[in-house]
Amino acid sequence: MNRLPSGASALACTAHALNIIEKTTLNHEEMKALNRETIENFQQHVNPGFLEYRKSVTAGGDYGAVEWQAGSLNTLVDTQGQEFLDCLGGFGIFNVGHRNPVVVSAVEHQLAKQPLHSQELLDPLRAMLARTLATLAPGKLQYCFFSNSGTESVEAALKLAKAYQSPRGKYTFVAASGAFHGKSLGALSATAKATFRKPFMPLLPGFRHVPFGNIDAMRTLFQECKKTGDDVAAVILEPIQGEGGVILPPAGYLPAVRKLCDEYGALLILDEVQTGMGRTGKMFACEHENVQPDILCLAKALGGGVMPIGATLATEAVFSVLFDNPFLHTTTFGGNPLACAAALATIHVLLEQNLPAQAEQKGQLLLDGFNILAREYPHLVVEARGKGMLMAIEFCDNDIGYQFASEMFRQRVLVAGTLNNSKTIRIEPPLTLSAEQCDQVLRAARHALNSLQETQRQAATEEE
Repeated sequence: MNRLPSGASALACTAHALNIIEKTTLNHEEMKALNRETIENFQQHVNPGFLEYRKSVTAGGDYGAVEWQAGSLNTLVDTQGQEFLDCLGGFGIFNVGHRNPVVVSAVEHQLAKQPLHSQELLDPLRAMLARTLATLAPGKLQYCFFSNSGTESVEAALKLAKAYQSPRGKYTFVAASGAFHGKSLGALSATAKATFRKPFMPLLPGFRHVPFGNIDAMRTLFQECKKTGDDVAAVILEPIQGEGGVILPPAGYLPAVRKLCDEYGALLILDEVQTGMGRTGKMFACEHENVQPDILCLAKALGGGVMPIGATLATEAVFSVLFDNPFLHTTTFGGNPLACAAALATIHVLLEQNLPAQAEQKGQLLLDGFNILAREYPHLVVEARGKGMLMAIEFCDNDIGYQFASEMFRQRVLVAGTLNNSKTIRIEPPLTLSAEQCDQVLRAARHALNSLQETQRQAATEEE
């Protein structure tokens, strides 16, 4: 594999890339060349900031750790042949594992027929997936709009709510502190972290934030909005805040929000982009307390870790704002045949293998183990928390959290911090993780904490 010279043409770049794509193995020199080239391309053409952020670069030596292929349902292999147990899960996309054979087969068969739709003939897989989701989803969610990502699914939800509530004179949206709903302008208006918001101010008007899990604060805001004529159109919430640090609300919070929305005629939008598709032990996290939203946002794991796809489900009453003119909100690639094939296969695997129940069982096994470690290392760990296979370990400060993730990486276990809460390390493995692999994760975590403890002791001794 010859290295591309400086100033190579676009045609040479594509020929070089296709040559790499077609390779199934790399010799040592090819591996070194690809690793070096990848780092240089990130530096010059992607974003040099990622090279500082990713532990896989700094911990991997001169060449960094460059992803090559899936090793199994639950592992990744880099170009050097090192296998990593994946407890990051692509931020929640690999619920059915890496390259799940059922999902890959469905996509390959559809690819052989027609990858993208014509935009004129009716596409059957979009119709089948919409019906499947309507059957699967809680409550009266009946119609579905397909997109390509979680952010897009949130954008569609906000536009549906606006179109439904504007004729009723309701324009205010309520979100929660710590929320993450995406980074497009609409979704970012609901997202709560100042770091992400400030460079793009002013955002969409009418968005207010209240503390997550505090129903009294939300009720007060509803009352004040009513007094001033800024009536609430919708509340948008994650059932469990993912990027906020895997924050669980108190029991009864979601049902209380649902009741409050009904009382004031507001819509309830639940963002289950990260919590959906079996992640928390139910197919949808809202099912733990039998809460039925007016609009439901899905993405991430819906595509089975093979294709990107987002979905926005709504009741007939809400979705009917698009009936007269279905072109009010569209997307070229949303609901394409490859993505729909992947989603249908993913749902089939989740149901046939009862992966939500497995997530509950194995998630509890991991969480029990993390709680034991938290009690043993109280000077390092604040707490462990989570539900199903969405867990987090909160450390005493950001540095300890990063050092823990780096040590786990050195033991070939992938974990990472959350975007809105950097001292919290997320544990979000595929739902297909085996019991033996759960034990491997806990052993690695104990080793990492012990290593951090020894480092602190040595530092304290040197100071004396």
